[in-house]
Amino acid sequence: MKKYRVYVNGEPFEVVVDEIGDSTTSVSSVITPVIPQAAAPETQDAPVVQPAVSPPPPKEKAEPKAGGGFQVTAPMPGSVLDIKVKEGDSIKEGDTLIILEAMKMENEVTAPVSGVVQSIHVTSGATVNTGDVILVIE
Repeated sequence: MKKYRVYVNGEPFEVVVDEIGDSTTSVSSVITPVIPQAAAPETQDAPVVQPAVSPPPPKEKAEPKAGGGFQVTAPMPGSVLDIKVKEGDSIKEGDTLIILEAMKMENEVTAPVSGVVQSIHVTSGATVNTGDVILVIE
């Protein structure tokens, strides 16, 4: 049997785990919250593992594709519920372009760059897959 201290959302818990050897060995675990004690020396069988926090990946800067425009692609598979822009409309970064229904939720697809809507490649009711080009911004 081994005893570990794990942290969940910053709260310490002691976990007791039985080692599995033969198929006849049963497994049991006991999870108990650890109550911090003032100035008590720590004694433990295993090292304390702090949760790893990694920084979010850097946001990719939108760059135009070959052909002069920026292709806006579907971020997830779903159905096009509404197209909020028309060809020739001037848009700003962050404006809502299309409402996409995925997993019974309405998701706004927003403009990654400012510009003019050059062409729209979908219609209302159309089904799209992740990565399909839905419109092009000049």
